[in-house]
Amino acid sequence: MDEAVNRRRLIGLLLAACALPAAAQALRDPTRPPAALMQGATAAGTAAPVSGPRLQSILIAREPGGRHVAVIDGDTVRLGELYKGARVTRMSANEVELVRGRERRVLKLNPGAAPAPTPASSASLRASRD
Repeated sequence: MDEAVNRRRLIGLLLAACALPAAAQALRDPTRPPAALMQGATAAGTAAPVSGPRLQSILIAREPGGRHVAVIDGDTVRLGELYKGARVTRMSANEVELVRGRERRVLKLNPGAAPAPTPASSASLRASRD
């Protein structure tokens, strides 16, 4: 008889637990860039409108003569190819240059970010600290 009472209690507890509303919390994606970078924030902290193509990613092979690939507005382009009528003439770790006729446009990977120090400037910084 005790087993029957225990089963009824267990079933009652399970039904009560199922009847409670589930309180779910929205989880933040840890790999998503900060909102300021996503909106192209200016130095004043206000969002600047993004005009023209937006550079999203750059992949440059380590070995000399390796492939250079960039993603611009979701389209994958290689060094020397055309992107919407403009030729991709140069790629670096942070920039892609597009040329259409005499018009030259440089797309930056993170337009609001400070430029990365070059190896020479890093060495001079270390020497000045010593």
